[in-house]
Amino acid sequence: MIRAIVTALTLLAGAPAVAQSPLIIAHRGASGERPEHTRAAYELAIEQGADVIEPDLVLTRDGVFVSRHENEIGGTTDVADRPEFAARRTTKVIDGVETSGWFTEDFTLAELKTLRARERLPQVRTGNVAFNDRDPILTFDEVAALAREASARTGRTIAVAPELKHPTYFASIGLPMEDRFVAELEKLGLTGADAPILIQCFEVGPLERLSMRIDAPLAQLINGSGAPADRPQQSYAEMITAEGLGRIAGYAAWVAPEMTLVLPRDAEGRSGAPSRIVADAHAAGLKVVVWTARAENAFLPTEHRRGQDFAAHGDMPAYVRDLARTGVDAVFSDFPGLAREGLEKVEASTP
Repeated sequence: MIRAIVTALTLLAGAPAVAQSPLIIAHRGASGERPEHTRAAYELAIEQGADVIEPDLVLTRDGVFVSRHENEIGGTTDVADRPEFAARRTTKVIDGVETSGWFTEDFTLAELKTLRARERLPQVRTGNVAFNDRDPILTFDEVAALAREASARTGRTIAVAPELKHPTYFASIGLPMEDRFVAELEKLGLTGADAPILIQCFEVGPLERLSMRIDAPLAQLINGSGAPADRPQQSYAEMITAEGLGRIAGYAAWVAPEMTLVLPRDAEGRSGAPSRIVADAHAAGLKVVVWTARAENAFLPTEHRRGQDFAAHGDMPAYVRDLARTGVDAVFSDFPGLAREGLEKVEASTP
């Protein structure tokens, strides 16, 4: 395998002097093959060669960061089958969206630790259902410790990429995230410019404020439509213009657009020519990470689908190669092993 000898730490902290193979960030772990945000998913991702593992972070009632995609946990745990928690089912408005279920902020950490994780997409990832009800919910501390232990065991830097979920909402219910998060980073020794971490958020204000308190690299997430929950007057489309990317560079080191913003698709779902985002971001001094490469046909562009079954796997490695050729610096994937396969073929073809 031809691969530049550059650690995740080096690529996260500073712009590489020469072109490098993109980092692979395991999206919620190897979540295509194990229920997301579980120890099993993170460990498999590291085994498959991921450079970085991602925990989405929400808060418990007692103010502890736990790794869940959303604060609503009815679809990712066994809480709906637990009669002792039946009365806690409720409806809330999260970032303008009415959502019903069970919410982490209504549980203490001790209560959440009695729950077990389940596959979020059981109709798509049927094989993952076999791993339901095995793993407990992890705290951010536990995910960071897992990465640290894996780094020592493997001899390569395994970084973490925590995403702060819904900080404006959590602040509105008396659970502001930022002070708690900075205290957590200080405890873990993850505040420095060279820390093996990449901190993400769809909102703008939390990143701007964190940039004045810590030196760790930050990433502004960019959705394919809409606007940040804390800046509804500022669309994501405006944020990825050359001018908007320049503003992001004032507080973040990375920009993280949804992948079809970098490789747009036509009406038939085929990938077209790359947009200007990568070139404009690099010109502004930003690195680019795209999300999220998934193996199922339902998530792939038409040219990489195989067969008619939406849940069957297409040629995700080829799609990752297409993304790599746009010059992106990192790729989020639910299937880090397949992403690694795609990147190895790019490296093998590079003189």
